[in-house]
Amino acid sequence: MKTEQIQPNQFVVCLNNDDYEASLEVGKIYQVIVDNEASLNDLIRVIDESGEDYAFSASRFYPIEVPKLVEEVLLSVG
Repeated sequence: MKTEQIQPNQFVVCLNNDDYEASLEVGKIYQVIVDNEASLNDLIRVIDESGEDYAFSASRFYPIEVPKLVEEVLLSVG
């Protein structure tokens, strides 16, 4: 994933949770928190299963676009 493309309210789907099974679920959609410092190190910051934001390798995720209605629902439950 190219981290420089991260936009506010960006969402990603998890492709790999190796060594982070308690924090990430494969196939789950996560909201990205813009973190320019993390992106310099090929990391992205997401809100993980603990409800906290954490920086993970960007290669664990794939960016997705969601319809506006889906975005509103995802943001309201996060």
